[in-house]
Amino acid sequence: MEYTKPSNPTIAKLNPPLNTAHVDRRVPINRVHMIMYTIAILAAIYHRITSILASTTFVEASVLWSLLVSDIILAFMWACVQAIRWRPVHRQEFLERLPDRVTWPLLDVFVCTADPYKEPPVGVVSTALSALAFDYPAEKLSVHVSDDGGADVTLFAFMEGAKFARHWLPFCRQNGIKDRSPEAFFSSGRSCAGGDEDKLKMMYESMKTRVESALEKGSVSAVLASSETQEDEHIFEQWKDFSRNNHPSVIQVLLESSKDKDVAGHVMPNLIYVSREKRPKSPHHFKAGALNTMVRVSSVLTNAPIILTIDCDMYSTDPTSPHRALCYFLDLAISSDLAYVQFPQRFQGLNKNDIYGGEIKRLFTINSHGFDGICGPNYVGSNTFHARRALFGSSLQCVNANGQDQIGSKIVLEKATEVANCDYEAGTKWGDTIGFRYGSLVEDYYTGYRLHCEGWKSVFCNLPESAFLGEAPKSLNDVLSQCKRWTVGLYEVGISKYSAITFGVRKASLAAGLCYSHYAFWGFWSIPVAAYAVLPQLALINNKPLFPQPSDPWFYVYAYLFLAAYIQDMADFISYKGTFRCWWSDQRMWLIRGLTAGPFGTMQFVFKQLNISTQGFNVTSKVMDDEQSKRYDQGLFDFGVDSPFFVTLSIAAILSLCGFAVGIIRNGMVAEMFLVAFGVANCWPIYGAIFLRTDGGKMPDRVTARAFVMAALILAIGCVAFNV
Repeated sequence: MEYTKPSNPTIAKLNPPLNTAHVDRRVPINRVHMIMYTIAILAAIYHRITSILASTTFVEASVLWSLLVSDIILAFMWACVQAIRWRPVHRQEFLERLPDRVTWPLLDVFVCTADPYKEPPVGVVSTALSALAFDYPAEKLSVHVSDDGGADVTLFAFMEGAKFARHWLPFCRQNGIKDRSPEAFFSSGRSCAGGDEDKLKMMYESMKTRVESALEKGSVSAVLASSETQEDEHIFEQWKDFSRNNHPSVIQVLLESSKDKDVAGHVMPNLIYVSREKRPKSPHHFKAGALNTMVRVSSVLTNAPIILTIDCDMYSTDPTSPHRALCYFLDLAISSDLAYVQFPQRFQGLNKNDIYGGEIKRLFTINSHGFDGICGPNYVGSNTFHARRALFGSSLQCVNANGQDQIGSKIVLEKATEVANCDYEAGTKWGDTIGFRYGSLVEDYYTGYRLHCEGWKSVFCNLPESAFLGEAPKSLNDVLSQCKRWTVGLYEVGISKYSAITFGVRKASLAAGLCYSHYAFWGFWSIPVAAYAVLPQLALINNKPLFPQPSDPWFYVYAYLFLAAYIQDMADFISYKGTFRCWWSDQRMWLIRGLTAGPFGTMQFVFKQLNISTQGFNVTSKVMDDEQSKRYDQGLFDFGVDSPFFVTLSIAAILSLCGFAVGIIRNGMVAEMFLVAFGVANCWPIYGAIFLRTDGGKMPDRVTARAFVMAALILAIGCVAFNV
């Protein structure tokens, strides 16, 4: 057991540690396996090279070269993973030791939203309400909402939410509610002993109806005009000339702790709405730009030393999560260079087998424990408690921070509006060495990486029960589009002067650089996945072996490499409360991403570097229609849109099926047959969508037709090439 403690034994006894950390007990096994696997990799590469030298035709040499390149990429990515597996750390916090010695610091919460039609405002309000209801001194807590869509309906929703909060917060306290998102609580069917539950639900449904009506009508004024009071109508008059990317800053203090009280007479936390200025000719830097605006605006209004960032759909399920973060920020042994405390992202509503791998267990849980033993977990964009000084540093003095009792005053709001202007950052270091970093679509990865390169550390706080719950995309096309965007953003860091394999190794450490390289070159997976989705199939059909036969000892080297990698991967997944079926879905999605998001993201990045116009940033939709939702709950893949993603998947599925059919007849090439059969097993949902299904999630006829034509072309080229 490793833990931090005061050097003086007497002080240590009086002040026991607020947290402990221990290294994963499987580390010795992982390191032994690492040595054995490294030897096997080197042996396989040697065998590939000797096979190339012994090849007799140009086509044979070209195919073997392709497999060698693929194997080298797999070896590089495997080496990066070993850095993550080198020293995983698990932590524990002791909340019972906190109250006796805590001086509660101010806490700012940032909730970001960008599109009311893809991120329903009522859901965003529920997320903010779950944060307002933290078990935290209300006068120390402020929730700042960033509306990057500049939508009047979002402000209207929060004005309604502020009224509802006066009833909701005391209800949560009095009844010990844990899931303090009203949307989650009322939709769960749970009940409590309190007598106000039905009344509160009616209030919430009334608020929800009004907000959804405004969204449907596209006008807040229409809803206000039909209500009994129009006292708020003047606030929305300025929206008449607004457009999404062309509007001035709007800052509204909706709740002020120095003035507002709930129905039980308790002080309310601060609630502030912020929509930064946007102009067509000024870069806005997507979410990173919105977060930096929030950092500056909150510095003027509340200036809390700790900032929590949460996605608009990621509501709190543990009102004590700020206490857990303080167990690290108040630990003098680590707090001096602690940049942030990262909680995992977990998701509700995933179907039984998680067919789209929506849990993303490796990124949000398994790998975070591994990072924690090196430099600390990477920042994943939500559920993160930041030290403001790590983001803002010495530049804090440039903003005239004011006391909380002044946040609604005219002079303070004018200053806050000034720092929210789109030209405020011109000629400054914002986005470079200050705040959340610009230059990548994955601003979370890039910001955490740069902070670690600057010497900051982070810790991973993973509880048995979730501290935050969110919504994962439940449409396959949305999942792959999101992954494509991540691929582009990761390339923007990986192939730059700040590349993890060079800058990261130099500025952080070799292990940290390899950890971050595992993500930075995520798109590289597409090369070996595509190669093994085509070449073994063509080799099997044309009776041209690519691997040794079982009578050759080299066969067992390749068998070991495949089986050992998959068995270790499965063991890791299941050890973190996974199931075999969810693991199967997860590895299948890894292959699917390698054939879709990886190559398309790579092409988009290349086009972007060549200044060729490509699709811009899109917000992932949090809305599903009833039929889509029904199919998802039944565990059926949804291929119902004409997407180029599905063309490449269908081509791979058809090639595998053809190879499998020929392989059964010939029954001679064991390794090739195994790989093709493995591909067929993973393509089973695609075969159903092409040949069997008739519902709205079946493969579109146009996609199927294009896939058959292109697969036939690949088979013809392969037949000619292999038999020249």
